[in-house]
Amino acid sequence: MTSTPTIEGQPSIAKAALFGLCPQCGHKTLFAGLGRFAEKCGNCGLDYSSFNVGDGPAALLTMVIGALIIVFALMLDAAFHPPFWVHVIIWVPFTTALTVLTLRMAKAALLAAEFRNRAHEAGKSDLT
Repeated sequence: MTSTPTIEGQPSIAKAALFGLCPQCGHKTLFAGLGRFAEKCGNCGLDYSSFNVGDGPAALLTMVIGALIIVFALMLDAAFHPPFWVHVIIWVPFTTALTVLTLRMAKAALLAAEFRNRAHEAGKSDLT
């Protein structure tokens, strides 16, 4: 597997995803809120609104995290037979926290990958 070399100062896609770093300069300016991108990098001025992350990360994470939570809840129920309220107390906060944490990382990884690969919307100029 080949990896794209990083230019000095640019973080790897994994590092940008884990820490919310700007893919161009490496400063921690990617997010303006819990899961909302900033308009642009406060350090280098990279316009984050020009990237199209979309709902792909949210849809994928919903399916993956949902499947994992169901498996763990069924294992807990089979082993201990707790009442329903115990499941609610355990799984609702766990699911919420896991979704928010991984959604930030997935969105940041996708934006960094788009930046690194110079991805853009296809247009008439792309047709040959």
